[in-house]
Amino acid sequence: MIAPFVLQGRHVRLEPLTPDHADALAEAASGERGSFGYTWVPAGRDDAERYVRGALELPRSVPFAVRRMADDAVVGSTRFLDLEVFQTPAPWPPGVVGGIEPSDERPPSVAEIGSTWYAASAQRTAVNTETKLLLLTHAFEVWKVLRVTLKTDARNSASRTAIERIGGRFEGVRRAHTVATDGTVRDSAYYSIVASEWPQVRSGLVGRLG
Repeated sequence: MIAPFVLQGRHVRLEPLTPDHADALAEAASGERGSFGYTWVPAGRDDAERYVRGALELPRSVPFAVRRMADDAVVGSTRFLDLEVFQTPAPWPPGVVGGIEPSDERPPSVAEIGSTWYAASAQRTAVNTETKLLLLTHAFEVWKVLRVTLKTDARNSASRTAIERIGGRFEGVRRAHTVATDGTVRDSAYYSIVASEWPQVRSGLVGRLG
């Protein structure tokens, strides 16, 4: 298993998500919710507890609470998920995909960044830019991953624009992919950043923060 860890920059601190964050997450989600249409964001204390419990029970993921340094407020959550270790050489006949559990000794070969949401006061600020910079830096420079995936509901134009702005390259749309938060079956727009693209993506994120 991957041990919990903290990532900290100038604007945000990413803390391992724990049940102690439930109250702060409920508070962060209690303001304007107009941008939450395509993302599961807890509504109230009980829902925040369920949200944290579900995040901690999800296998092969590393969830965080996002704390804004300016006022020490928790303003949202994000996570690594779908962490997978490639077996090299690949087994034959093929075994179960991702059969090796990622750990500190055997870090993931690929990762996804997702389940991200922020309080209205943190949106369109340095919070998301630095959060992505911290996560991507850890993925590419500590774990040495080959690829980071980012995906969103294909209808979520704001999220798609944000992913493209940080350097995610559009791969395509997976149709009828999963159940959306509104109960419909959604198409998912897939993006990725591969290791060879990371230096340019990093420069762009650092420049935006500057």
